[in-house]
Amino acid sequence: MTMKKNFFWYALLIVALLLLFSPDTALAAPGGKIVSGLFKSTWGKILLFVLCIIFSPIIAYVLVREHFAQKRTLKLLKRLAAVDPNFDWIRLKDRVTDCYHRVHAAWRQEDMSEASEWMTGWYWQNQQLAFLNQWERDGLVNHCRVKSVGKIRPLFLRYEQDESGTSNGSRLVVSITANMEDYLAEHATGKIVEGAKGYEDTEHVWTFDLRDGKWVVANIEEGSMSLSYAKLPSEVPEALPARVAGQTAD
Repeated sequence: MTMKKNFFWYALLIVALLLLFSPDTALAAPGGKIVSGLFKSTWGKILLFVLCIIFSPIIAYVLVREHFAQKRTLKLLKRLAAVDPNFDWIRLKDRVTDCYHRVHAAWRQEDMSEASEWMTGWYWQNQQLAFLNQWERDGLVNHCRVKSVGKIRPLFLRYEQDESGTSNGSRLVVSITANMEDYLAEHATGKIVEGAKGYEDTEHVWTFDLRDGKWVVANIEEGSMSLSYAKLPSEVPEALPARVAGQTAD
């Protein structure tokens, strides 16, 4: 009996790890990956509940690390905002939200050039070539709709100054939760080939670079990457200039 119980838990642990780290279960659109819809069924929800219990210590550890990373990054942003309004969190949060909606709108229209001024040139072209163009050739269409944006948590900050003394080149990594629908279907028949209909809460990690005084999207990753960034020490010098060149402090 003991051997059977141990086998059951080992098997469940293996399945859980495969589900948690399988790329097919992660949502990162824009980003090219579609949520599998596994946890939308009754049995899927039961499995998710069991997994949450099993991995509760790990989940608690992640939440604590990310909480302290958020507090640390917000503190650094407040200090930088005193010399450069580009780092004012209220304004920055509005910019992040705007970028989130505009990038998804462009993705939904299957034309990332629509959001070119909100993303780095490399990233929007990468998304267009790597995913949207390929899906079009395969006769597939991605249905991606955002209902609402939830929490935006800053996890990592790197402050840089270019030769002219501006803060261009700085980088901010944030975790964004949102309620959205995302699935891939055949254009001709509407048959779903990946994902599932229906809205659900998701988490993504977005990287923003400061270019010409504007924050733009440089990368989008799976939510599982949040801990990796939360563990990184932010890169902000102790001594800051009284005022960043070309900027007027609030």
